[in-house]
Amino acid sequence: MVSVEGLTVEFGGFTLFDDVSFVVNKKDRIALVGKNGAGKSTMLKIFAGLQPPTSGNVSLPKDITVGYLPQQMQLSDAHTVREEAELAFEHIRKMEQEIERLNLALAERTDYETESYHALIERVTHLSELFQMEGGTNFHAELERTLIGLGFKREDFDRPTSEFSGGWRMRIELAKLLLKRPDVLLLDEPTNHLDIESIQWLENFIATRANAVILVSHDRAFIDNTTFRTIEIELGHIYDYKAKYSEYVVLRKERREQQIRAFENQQKKLADTEAFIERFRYKATKAVQVQSRIKQLEKVERIEVDDVDTAMLSLKFPPAPRSGSYPVIVEDLAKRYGNHLVFEQATFTINRGDKVAFVGKNGEGKSTLVKCIMGEIDFEGKLQLGHNVKIGYFAQNQAQLLNENMTVFDTIDYVAQGDIRTKIRDILGAFMFGGEASDKKVGVLSGGERSRLSMIRLLLEPVNLLILDEPTNHLDMRSKDVLKDALKEFDGTVILVSHDREFLDGLVDKVYEFGNKRVVEHLGGIYDFLERKKMDNLRELERSAQAQSDDTLQGDTKVTDSKLSYEARKEQAKVIRKVEKAITECEEDISKTENKISELEARLATPEGASDTKLYTEYGDLKKKLSDSMEKWTELTLELEDLNS
Repeated sequence: MVSVEGLTVEFGGFTLFDDVSFVVNKKDRIALVGKNGAGKSTMLKIFAGLQPPTSGNVSLPKDITVGYLPQQMQLSDAHTVREEAELAFEHIRKMEQEIERLNLALAERTDYETESYHALIERVTHLSELFQMEGGTNFHAELERTLIGLGFKREDFDRPTSEFSGGWRMRIELAKLLLKRPDVLLLDEPTNHLDIESIQWLENFIATRANAVILVSHDRAFIDNTTFRTIEIELGHIYDYKAKYSEYVVLRKERREQQIRAFENQQKKLADTEAFIERFRYKATKAVQVQSRIKQLEKVERIEVDDVDTAMLSLKFPPAPRSGSYPVIVEDLAKRYGNHLVFEQATFTINRGDKVAFVGKNGEGKSTLVKCIMGEIDFEGKLQLGHNVKIGYFAQNQAQLLNENMTVFDTIDYVAQGDIRTKIRDILGAFMFGGEASDKKVGVLSGGERSRLSMIRLLLEPVNLLILDEPTNHLDMRSKDVLKDALKEFDGTVILVSHDREFLDGLVDKVYEFGNKRVVEHLGGIYDFLERKKMDNLRELERSAQAQSDDTLQGDTKVTDSKLSYEARKEQAKVIRKVEKAITECEEDISKTENKISELEARLATPEGASDTKLYTEYGDLKKKLSDSMEKWTELTLELEDLNS
């Protein structure tokens, strides 16, 4: 569908891409991966037609549409949320106006037998059919589903976009892009402004309703759930893996090990050849063999091992000063802004050494509660910090507090203490400030670079309560690993506000859910919480259905109590048998679908399969079928539990 041929991009004397070629097929789901600065965002811009390459080209058929969501964009504030989202259907409005104009023209004409009249009828018919295929006047339902999926409430639809933060306005742009249903969807860090529930909705949208997708993301769980092809950009070259990210990591390690073995074998042969040449260089009887070996050396294509940063950095926090047993105690806490209630009746205790996550949709009070803990805003109820609590706080605006006249190195050197000062440059390198970047002035850094620098400062300060608000938004995979490992080893208390499931997994042991004006405590990790939440939602649906059934039974006054009891028991036994049969059939269907998916994945891993667009379409259909079957099985299982109880 899209062909990249001989793509080369140069900046000054630096080559970003060097003669890169690959093909994007219909229904491809591609993750672009590589270090920050490798050229991932540049590749998306070239695909979107916003930046020309130095040489080479990207070939697209004329009828292919491309949608691009950059990390940053100029946002419009002239409409309400609904009006702005409706701009995605501008082509439908124009089509509707054209149909009205043509119908008026038909009504005014009387030359019913002429060719031009029949041509006009055909034009109206064609446009009307296309109008219905594109959604016609029914696009409003799709628009509302998309906005709600991305976290908006119905009461938000008629609010001006100017009332929303930049992150929420980016969601509106994402909604517009998804509603347009482009043939190729380009997404650059789409999860940075989304909460966990919205990310899961976006995952489902990409898996079931999108066409070809190329995305850049540092959220491992997200790219693993949405893509099945990984293109790695490294040192100007690309490595194309027909595998999802978690499989690519294993394959990449194997590739490098093979390269090292081949390199070592070649080096041994080269050394033997060079030793032969050196030994017999001046013997006339060996002149022919020596010249032959010299020519062999010149023709050898030298094996190169991919340049990978293998430096193992183990970053540790300074020992945390001992705090009281309960660093944070909250009782019946409430926060209001005027008549607007953010949350109320919040009661919980965070113990010393706990690592907890604050999760929930944006606007439900996560950052508000953090501000209460920090003493930045007033509140109702009780909030008490424990003895000797020393807080280290990271928020997006922390970057604005840095001294712009200091260098990156001096900024960290100023707060570093003890042995850690000897590793400052290693630490800076782990957070993408290696080499000359450490000598930059803070004043010339981008917003993301300043956020990372603020994070490093925080890592070096002796505190015992860390509060981190979305700490991973500007970190690449390696930097996130460094931070996560450091937090695991931290002997103090940690509060994390984050939507990054992979980052939270194995790190937090308690989750506080913000929603419906409440703060609810859940013991266990992030995936335990998500699994419970999914089950609770399904049970809520079952309870609602059961309540409706009860209302119907209670309304039938002609049935006696005894007969109702007998009939109810008889009907329940019949329903249980029916549900059990449906579960068995569902399990058989799931098993068959999983086997088909495994077979397809094996075929897609071959060069022949990778170029077969029908296989990708079939693969996407099977994944959707499996997802639907699993959801149906979960609903049936819960229904059976309720019936038996």
